[in-house]
Amino acid sequence: MPKIKQTIIYYKLRVILVTLASCGLIGGVVIVHADQFDVQINALNAQNSSTQGIVNGLESQAGSYQAAIGQLQTQIDTVQAQIADNQTQQAQLQQQIVDNQQQIDLKKQELSATIKVLYIDGQTTTIEELATSKNLSDYVDKEEYRTTVQNQLDGKIKEIGALQVLLQSEKQKITVLLESEKTQNAQLSSAQSQQNNLLSFNQGQQDAYNQQISANSSQIAKLRQAQIAANARFTGGGAPGSGPACGGGYPAKWCEIAQDSVIDSWGMYNRECVSYTAFRVAESGRNMPYWGGSGNANQWPGDARAAGIPIDSNPTPGSVAISMRGAFGHAMYVESVNGDGTINISQYNASLDGRYSTRSNLDPSGLLFLHF
Repeated sequence: MPKIKQTIIYYKLRVILVTLASCGLIGGVVIVHADQFDVQINALNAQNSSTQGIVNGLESQAGSYQAAIGQLQTQIDTVQAQIADNQTQQAQLQQQIVDNQQQIDLKKQELSATIKVLYIDGQTTTIEELATSKNLSDYVDKEEYRTTVQNQLDGKIKEIGALQVLLQSEKQKITVLLESEKTQNAQLSSAQSQQNNLLSFNQGQQDAYNQQISANSSQIAKLRQAQIAANARFTGGGAPGSGPACGGGYPAKWCEIAQDSVIDSWGMYNRECVSYTAFRVAESGRNMPYWGGSGNANQWPGDARAAGIPIDSNPTPGSVAISMRGAFGHAMYVESVNGDGTINISQYNASLDGRYSTRSNLDPSGLLFLHF
């Protein structure tokens, strides 16, 4: 299986395991502490943060690949320029060799003609040559001229021949150099191709991780919408973040720090609905059991029954109202009961923002009330 597919599957499994763990479905042990929409959202945010770190590392690695590709391209350009220069020299040497060969052929023709003349002249005897010469000096001049011409032609042929040998040697050196440079260029091109493949794979990984981040972000948005929809009755249509950060006497040590960053005295994550109601019960002087590990709002009725705490549908001041709606429910503290039976409540995190808010004249139907 390709490595990138394994990585994606690993992270998908990780999301599933985190979700199952958050819902208390692994090993039959319930491990939730608070409003699990937030727990899942925090888990997805944490995963996105971790994945973004991987993406950042891949981007840095991609930069190294691109730098290497650029360096290799510079080397390739240099070698190709050397190859072009040496090919030009090779062509020039070849042309010189051709030109010199033409000169050699011409000089050989001249020498052949001279030898032919000397041969024809050689058919006459020395006495005949002397007889045909104007004087002895004329005879000597003719002999010296023939010898000089012959020597010059022979020397020129040897000189050009020696130059030909030198040119052939230089051409061979350049040929060997060209082969070496072409091999080097092929190696550089291969290395560059490998770097391009690594960069392409790296970018594929980045795309996969970014898609996972996008999918998680989409899931977070859905969870937030589901939670807000489930709690819409208790928010009065207020947008997230509309309430104060702290309120209801909730301690600053828990409300003035990031949500879900610490566990309170009853095993609940801070700035959650259950943490606030647990605080209000304990602050009133009543016993608030330690329900850490089973603190999801819709688990409180079961926890209360196990602890012998009365549960009914009749609100009283100081009771804890539990909504079982949604996947994880919602907990509120009953401040007072109105003459028409409606209730006034205070709460945290109803808008999924970790903030304090209140609602008045709320219809209590469908709610369960825990009487600590």
